[in-house]
Amino acid sequence: MTLAGKHAFVTGGGRGIGRAVAAALARAGAAVTVIGRSEAPLREAVAAGEAAGCGVADVTDVVELKRQVTAAEAARGPIAILINNAGSAESGPFIKADPSVFRTMWNVHLMGAVYATQAVLPGMLERGFGRIVNVASTAGLKGYAYVSAYCAAKHALVGLTRALAAETAARGVTVNAVCPGYTDTDLLRDNIKRVAAKTGRAQADVLAEYERDTLIGRLIQPEEVAAAVVYLCSPEAAAVTGTTLAITGGEM
Repeated sequence: MTLAGKHAFVTGGGRGIGRAVAAALARAGAAVTVIGRSEAPLREAVAAGEAAGCGVADVTDVVELKRQVTAAEAARGPIAILINNAGSAESGPFIKADPSVFRTMWNVHLMGAVYATQAVLPGMLERGFGRIVNVASTAGLKGYAYVSAYCAAKHALVGLTRALAAETAARGVTVNAVCPGYTDTDLLRDNIKRVAAKTGRAQADVLAEYERDTLIGRLIQPEEVAAAVVYLCSPEAAAVTGTTLAITGGEM
């Protein structure tokens, strides 16, 4: 499954799943551009050979995002692969949630993917080849208590994936989503700390509860998600579109 000659653009590529995806795509031969809000980890990815270039942008800022797409294509050629990975999480009881929490989750998880996809999709359609992978979550396939805004946004991202796949399937572009379960990332570790602080429980106990939800009894590794993404980006996956691939260790 070689991606030689393909330019891949990864949002939220400095940490966690995004960083693992960028590294895996680079190993498969792609020229990878990573973007995110923090410059230091992005530059670390480039220095480690896990990306060919980087740019600082918030995916909710459509003007800056388009500028980064233009700069990346000027440096490394047309974008053939888009990984919409940027995200964040906020938790709390629905009844206490300020509407701004829902707007934040919607803008990051859905509109960020919309902006990036609209920036690259016309070129993909014109060239007759494209791979778009949206990093959703099991929260896009089922409900979880105390993360209603996150769940709503991830469900929307899965819906967008299916709709876009229907529009682009006959034109050489595939659109899929990966839906990881509890994955060992900074985002999850920060959430464990918040839950422990709010409930007075030990962080180890919160982690153990998450691990018990999987049949394999452990967290998913970012590299395991990345391997699935690489497959979906490959020429061999040309017949796979509109799919939500759950990587959950059996949770689902």
